[in-house]
Amino acid sequence: PRQHAKTLWYDRPRYVHLEFCVEDSTDVKVVIEDHRLVFSCKNADGVEFYNEINLYARVNSKDSREKRSDRSITCFMRKWKEKVAWPRITKENIKPAWLSVDFDNWRDWEGDEEVERAMVEQYAEV
Repeated sequence: PRQHAKTLWYDRPRYVHLEFCVEDSTDVKVVIEDHRLVFSCKNADGVEFYNEINLYARVNSKDSREKRSDRSITCFMRKWKEKVAWPRITKENIKPAWLSVDFDNWRDWEGDEEVERAMVEQYAEV
């Protein structure tokens, strides 16, 4: 039986960030398409996780990446239209129970581009 991974997201001027909260993940697969993201993995207990998100707007799948840690898998998706705020991550105006805004990372964009660029570059070096 598959289940949804708890997912946090937040919006930035150039990227949309998604974090799939699965500890000790294995068999991680992330497919980022222009209008859709598909995520799957297993945890240490062999539970299968699967999330599919039809995205609110188009992303540049070529300039998007993911990073796995012991606690989660984080995806950065480059927006096709930069500096356009996304009011939500999903195309449909519904909020799945497994999806939440990451309020720890959500903030106003004023002067945020430098911070964002540094953060993405830092991840790129990993």
